[in-house]
Amino acid sequence: MGVADLADYPWDAVAPYAARAREHADGIVDLSIGSPVDATPEVVAAALSRATDAHAYPQTVGTPALREAIAAWFARRRGVHGLSAENVLPTVGSKELVALLPLLLGLGPGDVVVHPRAAYPTYEVGARLVGATPVAADDPAQWPEGARLIWVNSPGNPNGGVLTVEELRVAVERARELGAVLASDECYAELGWDEPWDATPIPSVLDPGATGGQLAGMLAVYSLSKQSNLAGYRAAFLAGDSDLVARLTTARKHLGLMLPAPVQAAMVAALGDDAHVVHQKSLYRTRRELLKPAVERAGFRIDSSEAGLYLWATEGRDAWESMARLAELGILAGPGYFYGEHFPEHIRLSLTASDERIAAGAARLRNARL
Repeated sequence: MGVADLADYPWDAVAPYAARAREHADGIVDLSIGSPVDATPEVVAAALSRATDAHAYPQTVGTPALREAIAAWFARRRGVHGLSAENVLPTVGSKELVALLPLLLGLGPGDVVVHPRAAYPTYEVGARLVGATPVAADDPAQWPEGARLIWVNSPGNPNGGVLTVEELRVAVERARELGAVLASDECYAELGWDEPWDATPIPSVLDPGATGGQLAGMLAVYSLSKQSNLAGYRAAFLAGDSDLVARLTTARKHLGLMLPAPVQAAMVAALGDDAHVVHQKSLYRTRRELLKPAVERAGFRIDSSEAGLYLWATEGRDAWESMARLAELGILAGPGYFYGEHFPEHIRLSLTASDERIAAGAARLRNARL
């Protein structure tokens, strides 16, 4: 399979529901896409502005300042100490890394790529792009022989589930039994809501409690799109096994996968400033506390969703029926079908809408006929 064989982009199927929602007298409340709506922090924008004299080619591996900032951030925010420049690598957003990792690792036909059952579709796309076989499985005991790359996602998209250190340790041990690379997508790790994640940091797969202090075969992927509103900057990075990082660096140099120098400077500023992250989390908490009870009042059950930017909800009917019901209220969601075949009755509702739109959506849900 190649690029020409990929399926149509699934969000095109949502267009009729979006059109219906836009007919609402008070306008659409679009909760379908997790794209930030709040401003880029000033400390980040200022750093970008100062770095606009970028006449030379940027470094694929990142500037020394950026690599130091990534390592320091892992130690300060994720409890992962001892990382060096050889353990980290910036990426052009996290989606390209997720899609291209099977290619960069040299996978192909006959290889298996494991991903969660409720999953961001790009895990499967990356596998199919190289002719590998995608397998959806959450239980490490069900991860098959032949697996070369295993994705875990904590907190999860779309379901907001969090893996504990103990669960991550089991995943690490099973991946090592299989001789597979274990890649953990951790892009929502700063956004914990329910106990214990409202007060306890969400663990990384690189946590020594999970790895036993050995990073061989382990990669953690993180994005600044969520915590810092940098989706338009395409600012992300990975960390882990230095040998894997070296392999990926070589491939990425050949392919020209490098971040613009001003973006690298902006990332240094974002990674060094925790205040804006605390502020952004407070905005999302307020929106969640308004939207969640309204969704439940309208007859939906919220599953998992203890962290991240989404409410993973079901009212026990086909997702497209729920989509149609919400569209009548002027609300647009994302159907569970887009996140694997296992959740045909779920929808995903994003917290990435303005305070005013979240309030409008919550009011419509509270007044909806059950």
